[in-house]
Amino acid sequence: MKLLFDENLSPSFVQTLEAQYPGSVHIRALGLRGATDAAIWELARREGYAIVSKDNDFRQLSFLHGAPPKVIWLSVGNAGTEAILHFLQSRRAEIEIFESDSRASLLVLSLAENVG
Repeated sequence: MKLLFDENLSPSFVQTLEAQYPGSVHIRALGLRGATDAAIWELARREGYAIVSKDNDFRQLSFLHGAPPKVIWLSVGNAGTEAILHFLQSRRAEIEIFESDSRASLLVLSLAENVG
């Protein structure tokens, strides 16, 4: 699954997660820093990316439009970059299932579920 990381996530995720999520990119690398949600949505739809964001707007767009693109919404509060990175690595199996489900458009991943 190619992931498109939103502005609210670290650009360093792309390189660190390349082995698990090949072809992924951060919106800054595409020149989309400050772009509208609609522009990001359209690019992700057209290029086959799943949007990864902490932004509730993409979750709402998923409810409104469905897939494509698929949206992975991270409910991680103020977790730091390292915590989010490890969280994404630990949820690979769940993300693979989401990717293979043609009916699914939104995956909510909550860091609170992983604490315990």
